[in-house]
Amino acid sequence: MAQWFSRRKKEVETGAPQAPAPEPQVESGPDPSSREEEVDLSSNKPQSSLLVKKSVWRRGLSRLRQAFNTPFERLFRGRPFSEEIFDELEEALLGADVGGQTTAELIARLREHCRRKRPTEASVLKDYLKEEMLAVLQKLPNPPLVGETRPWVILVVGVNGVGKTTTIAKLAARFCQEQKTVLLVAADTFRAAAIEQLEVWAERLGVELIKHRSGASPAAVAFDGIKAALARRVAVVIIDTAGRLHTKTPLMEELKKVQRVIARELPGAPHETLLVLDAATGQNALSQAQTFQQALSLTGVILAKMDGSAKGGVALSVAGRLGVPIRCVGLGEQAEDLQDFAAADFVEALFAPVEGAESEIYLDREMPGQ
Repeated sequence: MAQWFSRRKKEVETGAPQAPAPEPQVESGPDPSSREEEVDLSSNKPQSSLLVKKSVWRRGLSRLRQAFNTPFERLFRGRPFSEEIFDELEEALLGADVGGQTTAELIARLREHCRRKRPTEASVLKDYLKEEMLAVLQKLPNPPLVGETRPWVILVVGVNGVGKTTTIAKLAARFCQEQKTVLLVAADTFRAAAIEQLEVWAERLGVELIKHRSGASPAAVAFDGIKAALARRVAVVIIDTAGRLHTKTPLMEELKKVQRVIARELPGAPHETLLVLDAATGQNALSQAQTFQQALSLTGVILAKMDGSAKGGVALSVAGRLGVPIRCVGLGEQAEDLQDFAAADFVEALFAPVEGAESEIYLDREMPGQ
């Protein structure tokens, strides 16, 4: 990884591409949900293949699929349809942390579906459930993260430990790959080493950073960031904010102040206010989201660390109850593993076979369409 970052820095300084370095290796830790991710932001990997995208979803949702799909396969396979199945299905959905209210709504819709279709086999409920899940997840559109306005300002919020800084780095890497100029703003001035951490990412990516000393006013840093973005005519500004406890009112008020200062200096901004949630925290993530939504005008949610979670059913609760779209999901440690959320990809990966032979079946099915 160090070789790639060194090469990337040299390219930025000289404007000349360097010979490819060996692909960096990422060391895996014991539990992706309990650590800061070490991210490979190499741009040498192809991004356009549908096969690559689909395989990222399957790999990234493997733990959730195991917890979600295994009981459903047992529930649906080879059984006649009966009303008792709904009770078992409810338990399976709650076990995947879909949440009580969203689970009740799904069960009610499935009952209605069955009243209309009058199935005789339980296996058809799998298709009915997929349809109803898609209906929940597709309620809200998921527009591109960056619009036409320049500079396009993205304010990133979230509590400590959810993977916010890593997500910012992945977003910046994506925009750099799209040939957009990026400015990072280190407005997380309260957490120890937060500024230094973002500074390391800025250097590795070859992008500019606006920072103040530790303990400075976050609103003042945001103010300077907007001024710098306008003067330097950058395409995208990503503003990191202090990871704060969503139950602490003074801290939430400070975050509102940051948003007001940005809007005053650049009318219409921030164009995106994205909340990063740790998917592994399940329904607690929804509680965080609801509190942030009350304080700010959220435009979307990013579900980080989905690859380390068996509780990713919270995606259904977020989509069904929060009123803002899921914009991206973190499905691993590579830059490409931060995927734009697509309901069809999510549901397909969720219900994919758990058996080890699934990759061969998948390739056989997808290759003709390439």
